[in-house]
Amino acid sequence: MPLQGVVLPNPRHGDRPPVWTRGRNAVRVLLADERTRNGARFAVRHGAFVFAGGAIAARRAWDGRTLSRYERMMRTAEAQGMHEQALEWEVRAAAFRSARHQRRMDLLKAPQHVAKGAAIGAGTALGGLLLLGVVLAIAEKDLALVVAPTMTVIELIRWIVVFVSIVWGPLVTVAPWLALLALWSVGRKRQAAPAWTLPAAAVSTVGAPITPSIVVTALRDLGIAPMRAAIKDMGDAGAGMLGPIRIAGCGVEVDVTLPSGVSTEEVQKRRRKLAENLSRHEHEVFISIPQAARTVRLWIADSGALDEPIGPSPLVTDADMSADLYTGRAPWGQDLRGDAALLSLLQRHLLITGLSNQGKTASLRALALWLALDTSVEFRLADLKGVGDWRVFDGLATVLIQGPTDEHVIEATHMLEAAVREMEQRLVLLEQSGATDGVTREMARNDPRFHPIVLLVDEAQVAFMCPVVGDDKRPYGGTKATSRYFMAARKIHNQGRAVNVVLWQGTQDPTDQNLPKLVREGAHIRASLVLGSEEQARMALGDKAVNGGAAPHKLRMGLDKGTVVVAGDGVKLAPGQSSITIRTHFISGEDAIVIGDRAKALRAGVTTLHSAEPVEQADLLADVATALGDAPRVRTQEVLQRLAALNPGEYREWTFGDLKQVLEAAGAAPYKSDGQMVVGRDRVLAALSERDQDTDDSHEA
Repeated sequence: MPLQGVVLPNPRHGDRPPVWTRGRNAVRVLLADERTRNGARFAVRHGAFVFAGGAIAARRAWDGRTLSRYERMMRTAEAQGMHEQALEWEVRAAAFRSARHQRRMDLLKAPQHVAKGAAIGAGTALGGLLLLGVVLAIAEKDLALVVAPTMTVIELIRWIVVFVSIVWGPLVTVAPWLALLALWSVGRKRQAAPAWTLPAAAVSTVGAPITPSIVVTALRDLGIAPMRAAIKDMGDAGAGMLGPIRIAGCGVEVDVTLPSGVSTEEVQKRRRKLAENLSRHEHEVFISIPQAARTVRLWIADSGALDEPIGPSPLVTDADMSADLYTGRAPWGQDLRGDAALLSLLQRHLLITGLSNQGKTASLRALALWLALDTSVEFRLADLKGVGDWRVFDGLATVLIQGPTDEHVIEATHMLEAAVREMEQRLVLLEQSGATDGVTREMARNDPRFHPIVLLVDEAQVAFMCPVVGDDKRPYGGTKATSRYFMAARKIHNQGRAVNVVLWQGTQDPTDQNLPKLVREGAHIRASLVLGSEEQARMALGDKAVNGGAAPHKLRMGLDKGTVVVAGDGVKLAPGQSSITIRTHFISGEDAIVIGDRAKALRAGVTTLHSAEPVEQADLLADVATALGDAPRVRTQEVLQRLAALNPGEYREWTFGDLKQVLEAAGAAPYKSDGQMVVGRDRVLAALSERDQDTDDSHEA
């Protein structure tokens, strides 16, 4: 009895599978074989070369015989708003049309001219041959030589016909293949085949030189529909958009005039895609906005060039280097072109920001070390990180505060407040001196009352975020008008540069909480290392710089240490540019000590204080009470005027917002009376009484 479910082998085929199964398996093996795939790619690739070459040749022939080229060029010029060029191409098209018409008219008369010319030519040739034969017959005295030249020519023609009849057959056979070879050559030069069929060497363009076709292709493939359509319609395949490609340092630079309907912002937002289309990393392509309208400037680095060091600072290599704040510029590093980046520091407040451990302190210290070689400059320095990065200025700075605690913030605040008092005294002295050009170089070097003072606070965010409140109920940190550090920095920003008192600050992670807007915008030079977001970049450098192409948030964390994007005054910018990227020189701690010793040798000994004496602060509530007098209430604007007259140095720059913040913090906020904001005397006196009571209680405790 046969077993159920058991398939017995076919006695005719044994255990072999059916033919169709074996055939299918054989096909699968064949298709999976790499040699088969390579052969298929080879066939498709070279077949595509022939077809593409035919299309290219046909288009060239069509362009040569018709007005299509001129029409494309006119559309391109119109799309770019170049109406003069459009008119020029229209004139050329009219000339081509006239010449083509003349050629066609000449062709109509060509048969008549050819027949007449052939008859005249044949008669002339026959007459010449007979004349030659007559001359030979006379010379040789042989009448048969009269027709000898004619018969020789006839024999030559017969041999030519024989040769052509022999060669014609093979030529007709080979001619199509020669034509295909010519089309294949045209297609191969253009690499006009699907990308998957091209060999790896042909596809890879990493590090390839930047050419106009590469730039246009990269722009075409950005995914911007109007740009792609405009490039397709351009007779020169988009080359008209490009300016000359110039060598610029370790890369190249090219200006691109965008077609109508494409904004510069659209291109900026696609920086990464553009870089990848150019076979570069994102950090190797910089997009900026030059002065010309509807134009972007591309700087494209040589592949891997930005990972190479730029070399040591001239401060390290040149032991005889000197500095002059008024006439010199600090050698900070190199720009992307490879040119020296020099920074003018004369009467300019400076702000440098960046994430932690990206080279902020080293970049700031490099500027200070150069300026230390100018013996007329005094440094007052607060390092609120306190790990010894600024120890080299012990013996150079008159004040050196090092440490991250609240006590160090208080000392830094006292340092700035003392500078504010000196600034106010200098303003009075400058007015009394009658100087018409501000503090000149001679005054700064010869009059000790006007020597330059640089107030430098590293890790300034520690000061802004300090929670300590003084005995006068005013906080040291914060971003309000009651903040002592904030108000001191603001006053120096407002008037310090006029009398050679400037403030340099370094801070991390710029936000409204640890770097107020008024302090950010008070800096003449704003520099930023790598940041985490575009929002932070706008806070660090401002909207104008970021809209113009500044992108510190595109720098690479850890890999672009010391690379800063600089905006504002003090650095040479190309026309129309709002920022510049600088790769700063790194000065090690050991080299900094050597440079510092050179600076100390130039000075006649400097005693460095490690704390700052507190300056007697104005009693705000008491001054407001004095300004109010016996009146029950006074308009806020009049209170401000009375305060400015009472203490110009303290209250000259006050606004209604400042007065409101101080009074609100004390519990004596202004209020409306008869539709006008006023300050009430009873409220101010009550706040004073409450404060005095709190002070007495704290002393008793």
